[in-house]
Amino acid sequence: MAAKGYVEIDTEGCKGCNLCVIHCPTDVLELNKADTNSFGLHYAVMVAEEKCNGCMNCSLVCPDAAVTVYRAAS
Repeated sequence: MAAKGYVEIDTEGCKGCNLCVIHCPTDVLELNKADTNSFGLHYAVMVAEEKCNGCMNCSLVCPDAAVTVYRAAS
C-alpha cells in the first residue's frame, strides 16, 4: 500500500519560487495564480491531496522552509 501524505504550506513564508511544484513527482502542488500573500507573491497550494505520497521532496527543496509534510502512520 502506498504511503499517504499531506502538505501544509506557510502562505506568508512562501515566495512562489515554484521549486516545490517542479520537484513533486505526483503533481500535488501548483502555484495559486488567483491569490497572493501579504507580500503580493503567488504561493504554492495543494491541489491533489489524494495523490500525495509523503515523499518530502517539496519540503527538502524549499529555500524558506515554508513547506511541512505530514505522513500517515502505517
